[in-house]
Amino acid sequence: MTEPTLRAALPDYRWEGVERRPYKAEGSAPFRDIARAVLFDDPALACQLRYFEMAAGGYSTFERHQHAHAVMILRGHGRCLVGRRVFAVKPHDLIAVPAMAWHQFRAAAGEAMGFLCMVNADRDRPQLPSPEELAALRADPVVRAFLDG
Repeated sequence: MTEPTLRAALPDYRWEGVERRPYKAEGSAPFRDIARAVLFDDPALACQLRYFEMAAGGYSTFERHQHAHAVMILRGHGRCLVGRRVFAVKPHDLIAVPAMAWHQFRAAAGEAMGFLCMVNADRDRPQLPSPEELAALRADPVVRAFLDG
């Protein structure tokens, strides 16, 4: 049985005993002004709960992968692209990202945006679009307008 744990909330969307880390290795994929923190990782539940925070105007990598995940916006406003749909997002919105759906999260220009992300503990690595895939995606005016921001 897993021992009970409390990770007390601290100011500025931080938690006691949780390190905020770089989102990914620099140069591994295009992203801007984003950090991550692993809040919960328990093999008994086979999932991981992470918190991501983007500075104003920041964004996550445009990617897809075989695992699904759920995202809940905690602070700020922005937009996300999932598949070929764009959603305006605000605190407490919940976004389901299906497996193999292209997706990206972007913070609004004037404020930071933070969100929780629940994923499988064991998951595949993200895939970036090939030049051909990106050209096909950009042929959709909705996707193109989002990516051009």
